Amino acid sequence: MPSLKDLKIRIDSVKSTRKITKAMQMVAAAKLRKAQESAERGRPYAEKMRAIVSNLASSTKNIASENKFLGDGADSKKFLLIIATAERGLCGGFNSSIVKLAKSRIA
Repeated sequence: MPSLKDLKIRIDSVKSTRKITKAMQMVAAAKLRKAQESAERGRPYAEKMRAIVSNLASSTKNIASENKFLGDGADSKKFLLIIATAERGLCGGFNSSIVKLAKSRIA
């Protein structure tokens, strides 16, 4: 059976661990809140982009049969690729990743 001193040390250790865990939980909650706010700020842009692409898609359906470049035939080698990147500073890595992905889809 552990001594009283050992139990006090163990209790102090558990209290210390609890403090660290609580601090980590608070940091995680703050990061989550910040990420959620960021996602909410981006929602109008995503909705507008969805509307633009939807409008473009519905416009091309009407003329796809008339234009061989907009058709969806299996032998069609030409297609439309819409690429959207950020225009804000310090996003070079993000933009280059999008461009690399687009180039890989084209090749």
